[in-house]
Amino acid sequence: MSNEKIPYKIYLSEDELPKQWYNVRADMKKKPAPLLNPGTGMPVTAEELGHVFCDELVKQELDETTPYIDIPEEILGFYKMYRPSPLVRAYCLEKALDTPAKIYYKFEGNNTSGSHKLNSAIAQAYYAKKQGLKGVTTETGAGQWGTALSMACSYFGLDCKVYMVKVSYEQKPFRREVMRTYGASVTPSPSMTTEVGKKILAEFPDTNGSLGCAISEAVEAATSQEGYRYVLGSVLSQVLLHQTVIGLETKTAMDKYGIKPDIIIGCAGGGSNLGGLIAPFMGEKLKGKADYRIIAVEPASCPSLTRGVYAYDFCDTGKVCPLQKMYTLGSGFMPSANHAGGLRYHGMSAILSELYDQGLMEAVSVEQTAVFEAAQKFARVEGILPAPESSHAIKAAVDEALKCKETGEEKTILFGLTGTGYFDMYAYAAYNDGKMSDYIPTDEELQRSFDTLPKINK
Repeated sequence: MSNEKIPYKIYLSEDELPKQWYNVRADMKKKPAPLLNPGTGMPVTAEELGHVFCDELVKQELDETTPYIDIPEEILGFYKMYRPSPLVRAYCLEKALDTPAKIYYKFEGNNTSGSHKLNSAIAQAYYAKKQGLKGVTTETGAGQWGTALSMACSYFGLDCKVYMVKVSYEQKPFRREVMRTYGASVTPSPSMTTEVGKKILAEFPDTNGSLGCAISEAVEAATSQEGYRYVLGSVLSQVLLHQTVIGLETKTAMDKYGIKPDIIIGCAGGGSNLGGLIAPFMGEKLKGKADYRIIAVEPASCPSLTRGVYAYDFCDTGKVCPLQKMYTLGSGFMPSANHAGGLRYHGMSAILSELYDQGLMEAVSVEQTAVFEAAQKFARVEGILPAPESSHAIKAAVDEALKCKETGEEKTILFGLTGTGYFDMYAYAAYNDGKMSDYIPTDEELQRSFDTLPKINK
């Protein structure tokens, strides 16, 4: 079918909703390195992980061989309230850029959480309920994951304790209030409510917090209370698995209209949305059935892929979690108060790190002011106010479309619009008032953090 006949929005039917998640690790010849117990240096066992995570999620985390995993009917029923989500042809953006490129975006902001995070939140809450738990604990950066999890826990009648990165807690009070409306308790991190929080504050008394700090507190809170487990909104393989509904829907919609993307772009913090979007396309690439140029976009203030090292590191600042081999800036790295709160994580998904290390995808870092310039351009022509995180992908998509304008190439660009920015007005105000600045860590700052990596890498 000619691309010119494609509607602005491509909606799949309810019957076309994926019935299984896709485990890309099953098709990777070289698998991601295993999680390690920091005490023994040996791969963590299911029993060890079971003290922290729900039993079924542990199975998914450790499964490297099953290509497709059935989505339980109760999760599918919840998905149907907001899925399938639309694939949008950005005709107005194409016109504004005067580019021959064809631009598409998968829009994940059409639910109350405002982002793709609900795809995994409902799955993790379901497994917690099925296990008979009282509740779960978690961290959140920008607040979208915390919002999604509070909604999911409310649906299943679970208690939800959220540790929100301090700078986001202060900058995004309305996101915090949405969580509380759904029954969650929200604590700014680092806090004095946990031992690890007290330790971090003693070492970094003026810190704005980080996702690594909040993870440490959430894990301690879960493991110190009977009937609770910790759940995570990104980074882990189980989370990327749940998010593959994004890519599976996208590929079905594109195949339906005979569209093949040349370039696939996603913002990257821990890796959940990018991993979910690219999964079926990467599967084809791994099997030699098709080729795509895949680009991860991260903030210049927290550039784990573009300036990090590929090494075993703690997943959290308090060093209470297992070691994961990933592209990392060091678990002690404290990002600047960048407004893309969901991307302020020191490391990257083990799956994406391995794919990047094999040269199967690229990475670029972009500065904050340029990101908001692209966000504003997009909002003015496409009618959606994008989240700061999503706007990193918009910036890269615009750059690629402008390259097509220079060369005359009619490439097809796909990017993930992970969520809306209606709770991010503090950041937009800073940009509109000319008060937003760009921060890029120096090589010396990064080296100090690299020097603290676990000795297992020596």
